Amino acid sequence: MADPATYRPAPGEIPDSPGVYRFRDEHGRVVYVGKAKSLRQRLSSYFQDLANLHPRTQQMVTTAASVQWTVVGTEVEALALEYSWIKEFDPRFNVKYRDDKSYPYLAVTMAEEFPRVQVLRGTKRAGTRYFGPYAHAWAIRETVDLLLRVFPVRTCSAGVFRRAAQQGRPCLLGYIDKCSAPCVGRITPDDHRALAQDFCDFMAGDTARFTRRLTARMKEAAADLDYERAARLRDDIATLETAMQKNAVVLPDGTEADVFALSGDELEAAVQVFHVRDGRIRGQRGWVVEKVEDVTDAELVEHLLQQVYGGEDVQAGAVPREVLVPELPPEVEQVEAWLSGLRGSRVHVRVPQRGDKRELAATVRKNAEHALALHRTRRAGDLTTRSQALREIQEALDLPTAPLRIECYDVSHNQGTYQSASMVVFEDGMARKSEYRLFTVRGPEGEGARDDTAAMHEVITRRFRRYLADRAASGEAELGLGGDGDDEEGLRSGPVDADTGRPTRFAYPPNLVVVDGGPPQVAAAAAALAELGVDDVALCGLAKRLEEVWLPGEEYPVILRRGSEGLYLLQRLRDEAHRFAITAHRKRRSKGMTVSVLDDVPGLGPARQAALLRHFGSVKRLRLASLEEIATVPGMGERTAAAVVAALRGTGEPPAGPLPGPVPDAGTVSDTPVV
Repeated sequence: MADPATYRPAPGEIPDSPGVYRFRDEHGRVVYVGKAKSLRQRLSSYFQDLANLHPRTQQMVTTAASVQWTVVGTEVEALALEYSWIKEFDPRFNVKYRDDKSYPYLAVTMAEEFPRVQVLRGTKRAGTRYFGPYAHAWAIRETVDLLLRVFPVRTCSAGVFRRAAQQGRPCLLGYIDKCSAPCVGRITPDDHRALAQDFCDFMAGDTARFTRRLTARMKEAAADLDYERAARLRDDIATLETAMQKNAVVLPDGTEADVFALSGDELEAAVQVFHVRDGRIRGQRGWVVEKVEDVTDAELVEHLLQQVYGGEDVQAGAVPREVLVPELPPEVEQVEAWLSGLRGSRVHVRVPQRGDKRELAATVRKNAEHALALHRTRRAGDLTTRSQALREIQEALDLPTAPLRIECYDVSHNQGTYQSASMVVFEDGMARKSEYRLFTVRGPEGEGARDDTAAMHEVITRRFRRYLADRAASGEAELGLGGDGDDEEGLRSGPVDADTGRPTRFAYPPNLVVVDGGPPQVAAAAAALAELGVDDVALCGLAKRLEEVWLPGEEYPVILRRGSEGLYLLQRLRDEAHRFAITAHRKRRSKGMTVSVLDDVPGLGPARQAALLRHFGSVKRLRLASLEEIATVPGMGERTAAAVVAALRGTGEPPAGPLPGPVPDAGTVSDTPVV
C-alpha cells in the first residue's frame, strides 16, 4: 500500500487547464482514468487527508504509485480522450459496463452480391445494416417470417446457396415464395439488392410508403378484374400491418429518442435503454455497472453515454435527435456538443418532466429494477464462490494476499515434436483471454527441448525475462527484483503524450504461477525464476494423478479438500492451459504434416507447384524427371527447373533418360502420396 504523499506532484507542476489524468500502480498498470475542467483542482482533491476521502477513492490512491496527465484544448476533447483511455487500459477502479446478455440484432449483409437477412450477435461487421437490439431472437424471426412474404430476400447460408446454385433447384423457401431464389437466377443481382434495400427501409421506419404502394397495386388489379392478384396484395398489406403492430406506438410519429434509466445502490446499478424510432420501440438493451469508483448518478449517466455512443462499432445515424436520461450529466453542454458532432446535427439531452415521455421513462426504470434483481440473484453465488476460492488458495499456500492474478503454464507435444506451451491468465478468479500467450519451445539447438522440465524452464525463463526487459525499457525500478530502490529511477508523476504510453502486458507480474505437473516441473520453474532473480512471485504445481498441489523444495504436497472451491479454481486453470496448449500443438502439427518438399524451392510459389503436380502426377515422378522436361511445364523456366532438380535430388544435374512409363494427364491423381 503506497502513501499518496510519495508521488504527489508539486501544485505548480499541474496546469490549470482541461485535461485527462491516469493513476498507475507500482507495475505501471493504469488503475484509474479521469477528466477534469481544471487538472490542478481535480488532482489536488485526491491528495488530501485520507480520512476525508471516500473508501473506494482511498483504495485507489493507495494502490496507485504515480499519476500522469495530458492537457487538451476543450472539455469535449477531454471527454473523447477519457473514453479512449478507459477502453484501451481497462482500469480496475473505473466504472465497468457489462451487457447483461448478448442481445440479438436483425442484420442485412448489404456488402454481399446477394444480401442476406439473418440474426446476429456480438461484434458488428462492416457493410452490414443492423436493426435492434431485440430482447429475444424469436421476436426477430417472427417479424422476418412475416416480411418475407412481401420482401422475399435471401435468408440461407453461403453453403446452402452454393449447393442450390449447383443443383439448379432452390430450397423450400423458394418454392413457397418466401425467397426470390437468386441462387437459380429467378431475380437479377440488382433487383435482389433493391428488394433488400426496401426491406431495410421498412425496418428503419419508412412503412407508409410500402403500404400505399401495395394499396395502389391492389386497386389496379381489382380494376383489371385480376381478383387473385388483388387478394394476394390484400394479404401482403395485412402482413405489413401485422409487422408494424408488433412494435407498439408509444410516442408521436417521427419521435426519435433513446430513453435511459438507472436503478441501484452504492455498489452496483442496472441500466436500461429503449431505442425509440418513428414513435415505436425498436430495441432494448441493458447493462450492469459495478461502482468501483465514487460516482454520482449524473456522472454515471455521462459514462453511460460514452459507452453507448463512443464505440467503434456504432453506425452512422445511431445517435438520435433526443436522449432522455434520469439525470443530466455534470457538463451537459459538452456532452451535447460531443453527441452533435457524432450525429452531424443537433442532439438534445433532457430529463423528461411530463407526458408520454415521462411515462415511458418510468417503464424503462421498472425494467432496470427487474434487471438488477435478476442480476443479484444470478451473481450472488458467483461472487461468493470466486472470493472463497481465492481465499482458500491464499491460506493453503500461505500467501500474504489473495492471488488476484494467476498465470498457469502447460507444455504439449507429440513424442517431442511440435513442442508448444501455453500461458493462461485468470484475474479475480475469471479468465482474461486477451492476455493468453503461446510459446513455441525451441530448445538450445532450435529443435525443441529434451523433456518437459527443460521445456517448462525455457517457457518460464522467456516469460519473466521479457517481463524484466519491459520493466527496464519503461525506465521503472524493478521493485523487489534486485533493483536499488532509487526513487529517481522509479515511478514518477508528470505529463504524458496522449498518443504514447501504452502498457506492455508482459510487464504485469502475476501473484501466483501454476505449472501443470509435479515436483520436476515445479523445480524447473523455480530454477528459472531464481536464475532471473524473481523472488516475489509465488509458485506451485498441480499434479494430475491425485490433484496434489506441490510447492518448490517441499517433500510433501499440499492437499486441498475434494470439492473445495480453491481446488476447483486450480483445476479450471490447469484444464484451460492444457486446452490452449494442445490446440496450438495440433495446429502446428497439422500444418507441418501438410508441408511439401517443394515449399523450400526458391521462386516456386503455390501456382507453379500445382502446375508441376498436375503435369507429373506426384513428387516421385517429378524427382525422376529431367531438367528439360520440368522446364517445358507452363510457367516454368530453366532457372526455376534447375532449382527444383537441386532441391529434389540434391544436385543441379538432370537425370539421364526419359521418365519410366507414361506421364499422367493433367488432373490425374497418382497412387504415390505427395509429401
